[in-house]
Amino acid sequence: MSQGEDFGSGVDYQTLRGRDYPTICQYTVFLENRVGVLLGLIRRFRGTPVKIMALNIIDSTECCIVRFILSHPEQGREILERAGMAMIESELIALELGDCDQPLLEVCAALLRAEVNLVQTYPLMVMNNERSFVAIMVDNIDIAQQTLQQEGFHMITENELMDLS
Repeated sequence: MSQGEDFGSGVDYQTLRGRDYPTICQYTVFLENRVGVLLGLIRRFRGTPVKIMALNIIDSTECCIVRFILSHPEQGREILERAGMAMIESELIALELGDCDQPLLEVCAALLRAEVNLVQTYPLMVMNNERSFVAIMVDNIDIAQQTLQQEGFHMITENELMDLS
Protein backbone atom coordinates (compact mmCIF):
# COMPACT_ATOMS: atom_id res chain seq x y z
CA MET A 1 0.00 0.00 0.00
CA SER A 2 1.42 3.38 -0.95
CA GLN A 3 1.51 6.23 1.50
CA GLY A 4 -1.73 8.18 1.60
CA GLU A 5 -4.02 5.39 0.34
CA ASP A 6 -6.72 3.82 2.42
CA PHE A 7 -7.13 0.04 2.36
CA GLY A 8 -8.94 -0.72 -0.89
CA SER A 9 -10.80 2.59 -1.09
CA GLY A 10 -8.76 3.98 -3.96
CA VAL A 11 -8.80 7.39 -2.28
CA ASP A 12 -5.47 9.17 -2.43
CA TYR A 13 -4.97 11.76 0.33
CA GLN A 14 -2.85 14.81 -0.41
CA THR A 15 -1.95 17.88 1.52
CA LEU A 16 -3.29 21.20 0.30
CA ARG A 17 0.00 23.12 0.21
CA GLY A 18 1.10 24.18 -3.24
CA ARG A 19 -2.24 23.32 -4.77
CA ASP A 20 -4.87 25.52 -6.28
CA TYR A 21 -6.91 25.55 -3.05
CA PRO A 22 -8.59 28.79 -1.97
CA THR A 23 -6.66 29.42 1.23
CA ILE A 24 -3.33 31.04 1.87
CA CYS A 25 -0.81 30.50 4.64
CA GLN A 26 -0.04 32.97 7.41
CA TYR A 27 3.04 32.61 9.59
CA THR A 28 2.97 34.08 13.07
CA VAL A 29 6.45 34.65 14.47
CA PHE A 30 7.36 35.70 18.01
CA LEU A 31 10.22 38.18 18.29
CA GLU A 32 12.06 39.96 21.06
CA ASN A 33 11.03 43.61 21.12
CA ARG A 34 14.29 45.39 20.51
CA VAL A 35 15.77 47.56 17.78
CA GLY A 36 16.80 45.72 14.61
CA VAL A 37 15.22 42.32 15.28
CA LEU A 38 12.42 42.76 12.72
CA LEU A 39 14.88 44.06 10.13
CA GLY A 40 17.08 41.02 10.71
CA LEU A 41 14.14 38.72 10.09
CA ILE A 42 12.99 40.52 6.94
CA ARG A 43 16.56 40.48 5.56
CA ARG A 44 16.44 36.68 5.54
CA PHE A 45 14.11 36.85 2.53
CA ARG A 46 16.58 38.95 0.49
CA GLY A 47 17.88 37.13 -2.57
CA THR A 48 14.99 34.64 -2.57
CA PRO A 49 11.77 34.58 -4.58
CA VAL A 50 9.84 34.99 -1.30
CA LYS A 51 8.07 38.36 -1.07
CA ILE A 52 6.20 39.66 1.95
CA MET A 53 2.63 40.12 0.70
CA ALA A 54 1.17 41.23 4.04
CA LEU A 55 2.59 42.16 7.41
CA ASN A 56 0.90 42.74 10.76
CA ILE A 57 2.73 43.56 13.99
CA ILE A 58 1.34 43.41 17.50
CA ASP A 59 3.70 45.09 19.91
CA SER A 60 4.17 44.79 23.66
CA THR A 61 6.97 45.79 26.01
CA GLU A 62 8.91 42.49 25.98
CA CYS A 63 8.01 40.90 22.67
CA CYS A 64 6.11 41.36 19.48
CA ILE A 65 4.00 39.10 17.33
CA VAL A 66 4.65 39.41 13.61
CA ARG A 67 2.24 37.93 11.09
CA PHE A 68 3.41 37.35 7.52
CA ILE A 69 1.71 36.26 4.36
CA LEU A 70 4.42 35.22 1.95
CA SER A 71 4.34 34.82 -1.83
CA HIS A 72 6.05 31.42 -1.66
CA PRO A 73 4.90 29.87 1.62
CA GLU A 74 6.91 26.63 1.45
CA GLN A 75 10.20 28.43 0.84
CA GLY A 76 9.25 31.06 3.42
CA ARG A 77 8.63 28.38 6.04
CA GLU A 78 12.07 26.88 5.35
CA ILE A 79 13.71 30.29 5.79
CA LEU A 80 11.88 30.88 9.09
CA GLU A 81 12.69 27.38 10.34
CA ARG A 82 16.40 27.74 9.46
CA ALA A 83 16.40 31.01 11.43
CA GLY A 84 15.10 29.09 14.45
CA MET A 85 11.96 31.21 14.70
CA ALA A 86 9.14 30.13 17.00
CA MET A 87 6.14 30.23 14.67
CA ILE A 88 2.58 29.17 14.08
CA GLU A 89 1.12 28.39 10.66
CA SER A 90 -2.53 29.28 9.99
CA GLU A 91 -4.89 29.19 7.03
CA LEU A 92 -6.51 32.41 5.86
CA ILE A 93 -8.78 33.36 3.02
CA ALA A 94 -7.59 35.97 0.55
CA LEU A 95 -10.22 37.80 -1.45
CA GLU A 96 -10.22 40.13 -4.36
CA LEU A 97 -12.36 43.09 -3.31
CA GLY A 98 -15.10 44.04 -5.72
CA ASP A 99 -15.37 47.26 -7.67
CA CYS A 100 -18.04 48.96 -5.56
CA ASP A 101 -18.22 51.77 -3.00
CA GLN A 102 -17.83 49.57 0.09
CA PRO A 103 -16.45 46.13 -0.86
CA LEU A 104 -15.41 45.25 2.69
CA LEU A 105 -18.98 45.94 3.83
CA GLU A 106 -20.18 43.27 1.38
CA VAL A 107 -17.65 40.76 2.75
CA CYS A 108 -18.68 41.46 6.36
CA ALA A 109 -22.40 41.29 5.54
CA ALA A 110 -21.99 37.94 3.78
CA LEU A 111 -20.05 36.51 6.73
CA LEU A 112 -22.60 37.88 9.21
CA ARG A 113 -25.47 36.18 7.35
CA ALA A 114 -23.53 32.91 7.62
CA GLU A 115 -22.76 33.60 11.32
CA VAL A 116 -19.02 33.49 10.69
CA ASN A 117 -16.79 35.72 12.83
CA LEU A 118 -13.83 37.67 11.51
CA VAL A 119 -10.78 37.10 13.70
CA GLN A 120 -8.14 39.04 11.75
CA THR A 121 -8.06 41.07 8.58
CA TYR A 122 -5.42 43.02 6.72
CA PRO A 123 -4.71 44.16 3.16
CA LEU A 124 -2.35 42.38 0.81
CA MET A 125 0.46 44.50 -0.59
CA VAL A 126 0.21 43.91 -4.33
CA MET A 127 2.33 46.06 -6.60
CA ASN A 128 1.65 47.06 -10.22
CA ASN A 129 -1.98 46.05 -9.99
CA GLU A 130 -5.23 47.99 -9.96
CA ARG A 131 -7.11 45.38 -7.95
CA SER A 132 -7.41 45.31 -4.14
CA PHE A 133 -7.06 42.22 -1.99
CA VAL A 134 -7.68 41.46 1.66
CA ALA A 135 -6.66 38.52 3.83
CA ILE A 136 -9.10 37.35 6.49
CA MET A 137 -8.98 34.82 9.28
CA VAL A 138 -12.37 33.48 10.30
CA ASP A 139 -13.65 31.13 12.97
CA ASN A 140 -15.09 28.67 10.41
CA ILE A 141 -13.09 28.60 7.19
CA ASP A 142 -15.27 26.02 5.40
CA ILE A 143 -18.53 27.92 5.87
CA ALA A 144 -16.80 31.21 5.04
CA GLN A 145 -15.41 29.84 1.78
CA GLN A 146 -18.76 28.38 0.78
CA THR A 147 -20.61 31.59 1.64
CA LEU A 148 -18.15 33.91 -0.09
CA GLN A 149 -18.11 31.73 -3.19
CA GLN A 150 -21.93 31.74 -3.32
CA GLU A 151 -21.84 35.54 -3.00
CA GLY A 152 -19.57 35.75 -6.05
CA PHE A 153 -16.30 36.70 -4.35
CA HIS A 154 -13.06 35.53 -5.94
CA MET A 155 -10.82 33.79 -3.42
CA ILE A 156 -7.09 33.87 -4.13
CA THR A 157 -5.13 30.61 -4.13
CA GLU A 158 -1.47 30.19 -3.20
CA ASN A 159 -0.64 29.84 -6.89
CA GLU A 160 -2.39 33.13 -7.69
CA LEU A 161 -0.61 34.79 -4.77
CA MET A 162 2.74 33.75 -6.28
CA ASP A 163 1.67 35.31 -9.59
CA LEU A 164 0.71 38.59 -7.88
CA SER A 165 4.12 38.98 -6.23
